[in-house]
Amino acid sequence: MSSGQTFDVIVVAAGSGLRMGGVDKSLIPIAGKPALRWSLESFATTAGVRRIVVVTAHDRVANYAALPWIPAPVVAVVPGGETRSASVAAGLHALQRAPGEAGAVLLIHDAARPGVDADVTHRVVAAAAQHGAAAPVMPIADTLKRVTPGVTGAATAHSSGSVDRAGVVSAQTPQGIAAHHLPAFTAALAKDDAATDDTSVLESIGVAVELVQGSARLRKLTEPDDILSVGAMLRPSDPTVSFSEILASLPGSRIRVGWGDDAHPVGTSGTLHLGGRPFPESPALVGHSDGDVVLHAVADALIGAAGLGDLGRLFPATDATPRGIASSALLAESVERAAAVGVQPLWVDLLITASAPKLAPHLDEIGANVARLLGIPADRVSAKASTGNLVGDEGAGKAIRCAAILVAQRRGTSE
Repeated sequence: MSSGQTFDVIVVAAGSGLRMGGVDKSLIPIAGKPALRWSLESFATTAGVRRIVVVTAHDRVANYAALPWIPAPVVAVVPGGETRSASVAAGLHALQRAPGEAGAVLLIHDAARPGVDADVTHRVVAAAAQHGAAAPVMPIADTLKRVTPGVTGAATAHSSGSVDRAGVVSAQTPQGIAAHHLPAFTAALAKDDAATDDTSVLESIGVAVELVQGSARLRKLTEPDDILSVGAMLRPSDPTVSFSEILASLPGSRIRVGWGDDAHPVGTSGTLHLGGRPFPESPALVGHSDGDVVLHAVADALIGAAGLGDLGRLFPATDATPRGIASSALLAESVERAAAVGVQPLWVDLLITASAPKLAPHLDEIGANVARLLGIPADRVSAKASTGNLVGDEGAGKAIRCAAILVAQRRGTSE
């Protein structure tokens, strides 16, 4: 339902995206379209909108201005500054010069929150018009801990007590300011270069901020994993979004691809293991370990993606590797070694070639086992099987082979 008030919008899209690998978060595809487009289209189709200004980095202005999906209410695309405060100030200056009648409320929104909708917008606009300023908030579900002062690394921080969640909420955007507060807000903004929240600037000059109900859809894009969760909220029925969008968001220097291929002859005793699943009716594969070619291929692909050599060099078939060791242990150590050099698996495609046993009924279980060992969702593992067209040792039932392609990301050192 409409608030009955008019509003202008500044959309801030000038961030560096360090934790996203240095990519422009505003143009990351989310559920089929760029993050910025979600916000602009939402504002442009919400009753009461007057003018929209987009603030971005200097080197992106021309590109943004030429985007074919920029809606009509966008009256300017302008360069921001070194800080968020400077970028907001640039947006304010652009609105002052822009044609058209000013709205009764100014909204300031982060482009990294593509899930804004008309309901949240109207709640903020109505509350800001009535009370002078407003912000959407959400309750915090996680337990909050205080850390020892002076400790900077999360891995070495020590808890010094818990924080009562009853008095704490999480602030979102868009945040709204009534037009009559804008001169004071502009002056206060110029004195606070470090402000990361617009309503905190208003609070510093004595303007009370009304808090309204936010939305889970307004989760902020900060790290690559957020692409999956935000995309699922914006289009939960789309099963193809996850991997393609994560991969598309990563710069080339962050993408790692590994190839693994392993084959073992079929033995005459023991129990066959494939992808961590036992097949008691089939004899084990011959090898120094338990012979699980699926887990071997995955481990080899991950080691390759991490630039750590190959499985045989890390786990030689000597006394250095216990005979009969579970391949799940080899894969678990491979995951640890890859993580130590900053490489995290994202997606795996498997092809198991065997004439027996019949694998089709068990592929989902095998894929889920691999995903669990890698620490990724089950839908990011594709497990397929082939009889090898009865060609070669695999087709003749003398051996079983597995090939794996693994895509990983190398995490940056900057946070």
